[in-house]
Amino acid sequence: MTRLAVLADIHGNLAALEAVQADLAQFSVDQVVVAGDVINWGPCSAEVAARVLEAGWAVIRGNNEFYLLDYGTPRAPAAWADTNQWALLPWLQQQLPAPWPALIAAWPDTLSLRFRDAPPVRVVHGSPRANNEPIFIGDAEADIARMLAGVDESVVIAAHTHLPLARHIANGEGRGWQVLNPGSVGVPLDGRFLARYLLLEGDSSGWRPSFRTVPSDPAPVLAAFERQGFLESCGVVGELVLEEYRRARLELLPFVVWRQACCPGRPLSFDLLAEYRQIDPLPYVPEQYRPAWQARY
Repeated sequence: MTRLAVLADIHGNLAALEAVQADLAQFSVDQVVVAGDVINWGPCSAEVAARVLEAGWAVIRGNNEFYLLDYGTPRAPAAWADTNQWALLPWLQQQLPAPWPALIAAWPDTLSLRFRDAPPVRVVHGSPRANNEPIFIGDAEADIARMLAGVDESVVIAAHTHLPLARHIANGEGRGWQVLNPGSVGVPLDGRFLARYLLLEGDSSGWRPSFRTVPSDPAPVLAAFERQGFLESCGVVGELVLEEYRRARLELLPFVVWRQACCPGRPLSFDLLAEYRQIDPLPYVPEQYRPAWQARY
């Protein structure tokens, strides 16, 4: 039998990674796999990346690794030139100077795990089609099947949404895919201050998942941000990122959606943020993340 640990979306949160490592120490695993977004959002990207590399874990790039590698190059989308809305990108460059970009440039975008005693596993960040395409638990089976078309492996590990997932998706050909998402180590978005990861046990009968949760205190992250002058560097975007850590729920995206819908020409400012905070943001929160806003855990 093969035993794996799967981590994802650490996002530069060193305290959460250390909590997961302490929990993981009680288990004997053959390999640890990191399904992308090792860096960015949190304040300790270099320390987290170093911890992952020193441990010898298998790792892929997520969309946040592309932010580091493509910002300031001809590959960058035109929208990234707005350094108010995309304030995290120049800040990320400062967090990860050389040699980090060259090291991360060589990480793969996907992995195919092929152990001798268990079915092959495909590891992606978003979906097999794009690292920023989410797979949600409530998505229509046919939509997910289209995302997975062409994937030969019977098990797919995805990340990106920060929400745990376990589903079986039929492909209409007598077989299908087991789709798993471990949830996020570093940025919980379900209203609970928990770091999440996944244990997998595999043999000839398939892979059996066990979802792990570890208490994750946001205080060390917030203190590190304060030491770094994060809010002064990143402005309104920085304040909303801080709010995500304080509340363990999605904050930046609803504001961006509201601004695009209601006042796309308005400059990004703290006055605009104050105006946003006077309205009910729930209509601008994607459905999958609304429970964190509505529930009281």
